[in-house]
Amino acid sequence: MNPPWETGDHHDALIFVVDDEPMLLEVADMILGSAGYHVKTFRDAESALDVFSSSHPPPALILTDYAMHSMNGMELIRQCRRVHPGQKTLLVSGTVDETVYRDSPCKPDQFLAKPYEAGQLLAAVRLVLCGCPG
Repeated sequence: MNPPWETGDHHDALIFVVDDEPMLLEVADMILGSAGYHVKTFRDAESALDVFSSSHPPPALILTDYAMHSMNGMELIRQCRRVHPGQKTLLVSGTVDETVYRDSPCKPDQFLAKPYEAGQLLAAVRLVLCGCPG
């Protein structure tokens, strides 16, 4: 049986949220959870990568901050796509913009600048998961 996000039903999609700021994890969890998504949060990229590597099926989306302590969000995206090449990703940042990955062969599916509003986050998630805005 295909995961729900592969069949077009995105309401039960599992989203990994990775950020080293606990309050931002809580906010993203609240926004996404209230929209019906299943959310698993991680305070560091290494923990997320460990769980991701053994997840079958993988999450529908990885939402990651760019600036974290030992591994940045772009490196996490690269590592995850080595395991699952088609992994959908959303990069968020308050410190960099899209130019950080402009020349990279590995790019996130979508970028969202911090601070963001709940509606902006949900619109970006829907765009990545189903190609439909807002």
